[in-house]
Amino acid sequence: MIVVVGIGADGMAGLSAESKHELQMATVIYGAERQLKLLDETLTAERREWPSPMMPALQALPLDGPDIHVVASGDPLLHGIGGTLIRLHGTEKIKVLPHVSSVTLACARMGWNVHDTEVISLVTAAPSTAVRRGGQAIVLSQSGSTPKALSELLIAHGRGDSEFSVLEQLGGPAERRRDGIARDWADDDIDDLNVIAVRYLPDERITPLPDAAFAHDGQISKQGVRAVTLAALQPRPGERLWDVGAGSGSIAVEWCRSWPGCTAVVFERDEQRRKNIEFNAAAFGVTVEVRGEAPGQFDGAAKPDAIFIGGGLTHQGLLDACLERLAQGGRLVANVVTIESEAELLQAYSRLGGELRRFQLYQGEPLGGFTGWRPQYPVTQWAVTK
Repeated sequence: MIVVVGIGADGMAGLSAESKHELQMATVIYGAERQLKLLDETLTAERREWPSPMMPALQALPLDGPDIHVVASGDPLLHGIGGTLIRLHGTEKIKVLPHVSSVTLACARMGWNVHDTEVISLVTAAPSTAVRRGGQAIVLSQSGSTPKALSELLIAHGRGDSEFSVLEQLGGPAERRRDGIARDWADDDIDDLNVIAVRYLPDERITPLPDAAFAHDGQISKQGVRAVTLAALQPRPGERLWDVGAGSGSIAVEWCRSWPGCTAVVFERDEQRRKNIEFNAAAFGVTVEVRGEAPGQFDGAAKPDAIFIGGGLTHQGLLDACLERLAQGGRLVANVVTIESEAELLQAYSRLGGELRRFQLYQGEPLGGFTGWRPQYPVTQWAVTK
């Protein structure tokens, strides 16, 4: 059995009687340097610091002998080692004794409901994954440099007015809190053990996003078409999309925003458009891998749950290459506007079935002293489940 004991910045004093008893019975205690230093002299067990990388050591833990004890920060099942150990060794071999998490402590200090607050971990992720267009979040920092890096990103993406609080050593004798706004944040003297409480302003949580929210050169699935395309793609939590001929990457961004854990791989041959996609992904804090032209860049990409083809359908072999890499039960949606691309779709529909639709949006515009309808290009859409 592996017993995982959560410990806070208050050290042994904050542990429950059960947690203290487990550690007093231990023969070996594993943990990071910071957590091991929180243990006092009443514990006689050998202390072993995790090596780097840590994963091989977790996999090699000897489960056929006495109980193994691990100390971890706060709640080990909140972006912590507890979930990793359960995934590696199974629920029946892991016992978790949680401490109050840093998220709960931070929400208590801020006066926020935990259930109204997003939790974002930057311990291993890029700071851009904590950019949002509204709401509030507790951001788990990788180090003392994380608050400055995040504040700079918020400024760069139009969220410089966000309320910004850094809370250090939560629950311990050296606890400290500093408040401000992102655009004025300049403090570099931050303890590595910190979390950031952010209220993102201005709050612009809307879906689908307006076209103006994206950096693009005109190659973008317009808002209305984007809405019906996402409906056809049917995103589910944790799924991965391939966006082929991505243009601005607007479909990929909307996909990633739809559910927790959704990610995307985009394929775009134009270099400037690839830069726009990277900017758009960072602006919305989503996980998008940017690759070159399809299908040449398909090899090595993580397998998709769904594929959207927004461009390049007339490229020889592209559709077959997409279908070949799609798992059984995966969805494929293709949008086209040209007659030549439509001919390809019709052939695919006659061969494989699915659903065929056509959309045309009209925009009201001034016409003399009155208002008239200006049509956009009609879009033909084919959707199929493999």
